[in-house]
Amino acid sequence: MKALARYGKEFGGYRMIDVPVPKIGSEDILLRICAATICGADMKHYKVDNGSDEFNSIRGHEFAGEIVKVGKDVTDWRVGQRIVSDNSGHVCGYCRADDQGDFLNCIHKVNLGLDNNRWGGGFSKYVLIPGEILRIHKHAIWEIPDNVKYEEASSLDPICNAYKAVAQQSSLLPGEDVVVFGAGPLGLYSVQIAKLMGASHIVLVGMQEDTVSRFDIARKLGATETINGSTEDVVARCKEICGEDNLGLVIECSGANPALKQAIEMVRPNAEIVRVGMGFKPLNFSINRITEWNISILGHMAYDSITWRNAIELLKTGKIQVEPMITHRFGLSHWEEGFQAMADKKAIKVVLTYDYPDATDTSDF
Repeated sequence: MKALARYGKEFGGYRMIDVPVPKIGSEDILLRICAATICGADMKHYKVDNGSDEFNSIRGHEFAGEIVKVGKDVTDWRVGQRIVSDNSGHVCGYCRADDQGDFLNCIHKVNLGLDNNRWGGGFSKYVLIPGEILRIHKHAIWEIPDNVKYEEASSLDPICNAYKAVAQQSSLLPGEDVVVFGAGPLGLYSVQIAKLMGASHIVLVGMQEDTVSRFDIARKLGATETINGSTEDVVARCKEICGEDNLGLVIECSGANPALKQAIEMVRPNAEIVRVGMGFKPLNFSINRITEWNISILGHMAYDSITWRNAIELLKTGKIQVEPMITHRFGLSHWEEGFQAMADKKAIKVVLTYDYPDATDTSDF
């Protein structure tokens, strides 16, 4: 089968390669990928080919599919079930995070479809769900509700990240205001969660390229105002919209240092800033104001099983919208077009489906 692989250590390029269908053990599950979506974590390696021939991983950590084979000792799952993975591949089972069921923050975690994994990922035809993880973390995979499409389920990773950041990590109360930085999937799902939480003003801050289509979608999904950070004074506009005393929460999804600086400058005393996005440049500004005004900056990473349980319920009952977010669909053989659409900000979410005419099917197992 074909698989989109990454090469190199820190950063490296992508290559479409031939790999064997995974052989499952007695506790493992083999999943046929029915939909996989491109994430920002995938984009940071696009067109960054460093010439390395060192295999890193098969990519694609946002995926959903159908179980086509189970090991002889598997009792909780069966062939034909539609499932979605939280992309857990390995955890140690002994650290504090694992003791709390916070498996995606295990200090020894390995994720399916991300770096240095040995089980595969969603940018292929099949992926192996290791029995090892299912012994420790029963909800590494979830059954997809009948009324939820595969491509909707494959978007649960960013939905769950937004849910955890807004609903679980923050102290947002109905009637308070929220500013969301970043008009990508994490930002737009955060807008939806903030609306469900009863936020009053929900302000989305993006850049010039986001004004073409993303701002319109944001307003349809719940943003009460949108701000173009390329042309407007973001801090002044947010204070104008929210006032001096009602902006208690900023969800920072862009990872850009200027956004964090603006967030610190605009919030009221005792406010919270949840930093969801990642940046790799050192800060070049003072953060003394977080001490002066008792501002909390919370780091965000992933989600837990409560997140998934509740997010799936919201998706099942139609309270979270995925369809407006999926702007492009490509066969896996056209993966470069999908990645380029993301790079050009023409796409919000791109779904890839396997379209290579290879010979493998379930009768081969």
